Amino acid sequence: MSNFQIYPAIDLRGGKCVRLFQGDYGQETVYGDSPVEMAKKFAEAGAEWLHMVDLDGAKAGHRINDESVIGAAKLGLKVQVGGGIRTSEDIRFYLDNGIARVIIGSLAIREPELVVSFIEEFGADRIVIGIDAKDGLAATEGWTETSVQPAADVARFFVSKGARHFIYTDIATDGTLAGPNIDANKQLVEDGAAEVIVSGGIGTLNDVLNVKEAAGSSSINGVIIGKALYEERFTLEEALSC
Repeated sequence: MSNFQIYPAIDLRGGKCVRLFQGDYGQETVYGDSPVEMAKKFAEAGAEWLHMVDLDGAKAGHRINDESVIGAAKLGLKVQVGGGIRTSEDIRFYLDNGIARVIIGSLAIREPELVVSFIEEFGADRIVIGIDAKDGLAATEGWTETSVQPAADVARFFVSKGARHFIYTDIATDGTLAGPNIDANKQLVEDGAAEVIVSGGIGTLNDVLNVKEAAGSSSINGVIIGKALYEERFTLEEALSC
C-alpha cells in the first residue's frame, strides 16, 4: 500500500471550476473562471495529485473540457481525470498528454468487459474505477441514473480482474460538507486487495483525520477534497499537514 494521498478536486463545467450539490446539475456553484489557475494554486500549496472531473463530458458521453485538464498536468501535477471517457482512444489521448490516471465510471457499470480490456491494455496503475453510489447502488451517467448493482459487487468484480485503484463517492454526502461515509468506503474492497480513495462530504480537518485513521486498518488510501477548500473551511496546506 502506497502513502496516503490528498486529492484537491476541480470539477469542470462550461470551462469553469464548479461544485454540484449531491450531483445535481441544477444546484451548481461556480468557484472560478480558470481551472488551470486553480490547479496552479493547488500546486503552489504543495499538492502532488489533482482530481479533475469533466462534468460536461460525463453528461454528454464524450470529452469536452480536456484542454483544461491537460493544462493542469503541464504544471507538473499528477492528474487523475474522469468524465466522458468511453473508448481506448480517449484513454490514450489523455495518457499521451501527460495525464497520470483516467477514471472510468458509467462504462464500468454498463460495459464491464470493455473496461477490463482497458486495464489489460493500459495497466492497472493507469485506470481508476470510479464507483458513485446512491443507497449502496452504483449510479451512472453523471449520477442521473441508478443501476441495480450494489457498489461492493462492482468492486469485487474488478478486483478479480486486476483493478488496483477505486474512487468511491457516496452521492448523498457529496457537496454537503456533512462528513464522508467512511464505513461504505471501508467495506468496498476487502483485505487490501486494491486502494480506495474516499470522495464526498469532507467538511472539516477532522473529517480528513478520520479518513486517515481509517486508512490504517482498511483499503482506504486517499481522500478527495473539493467544496471545503473552495469555501475556505480549511486550507490545502492544513490538510496536507495532517
